[in-house]
Amino acid sequence: MMMMVRKSKGLGERHQKILDFIASYQREHKHPPSIREIGLHCDISSTSVVNYYLDQLEKSGHLERDRKISRGMRLTGNTPLGDMLRVQMMGVIQAGEPIPVPTNDSFSSFTPDDSVEIAASLMPSKEKGKELFALKVQGDSMIDAMVNDGDIIILKPTQEASNGDMVAVWLSERNETTLKFFFKEKDKYRLQPANPTMNPIYIDKKESLEIKGKVVMVIRKVERYNS
Repeated sequence: MMMMVRKSKGLGERHQKILDFIASYQREHKHPPSIREIGLHCDISSTSVVNYYLDQLEKSGHLERDRKISRGMRLTGNTPLGDMLRVQMMGVIQAGEPIPVPTNDSFSSFTPDDSVEIAASLMPSKEKGKELFALKVQGDSMIDAMVNDGDIIILKPTQEASNGDMVAVWLSERNETTLKFFFKEKDKYRLQPANPTMNPIYIDKKESLEIKGKVVMVIRKVERYNS
């Protein structure tokens, strides 16, 4: 079902249709649509015309774009998207080489009241009403998955994952954590970065590996976690 973004003042019909499609596509596929997919859905035959509309949405503050990355676009908080959900910030996750789990003192900047707000309409419907938590990303191993240093990921707690899921992993024997794509192979686990300059991490199945959460949304880092 197509998700509609509430009408934004000053936007034309085609601008609004593009915003609606990006929001709906992001919710369903967990990543933004391509320029061509936007054109096909919105009956725009020229990719340059799609880019023209996206540039206008970027200038108006409804969209952020990274032209160096395929599908490099992200809706911003300036787009009115209805009811907001508050998700608690739980700490920091490394998107790079696994790092030792910090002590509680390292999380002193995050209190039980620290949280981020996300639009309920952008959440996958099956995740609404469920317990979620947020982590701040450090590192650039997941940049091709549109997860950059300083971004915030929203996760649902889980101890299980399917091949290809982006998960927060705790390697308890090493006392290390990391954010990667998860794959189960014959005699090992593969933790795959989304950065062509980095190699996957292989974990023997005899070694303990605990999945702490599955990523359901990625948002830009906000300047303050609480107003």
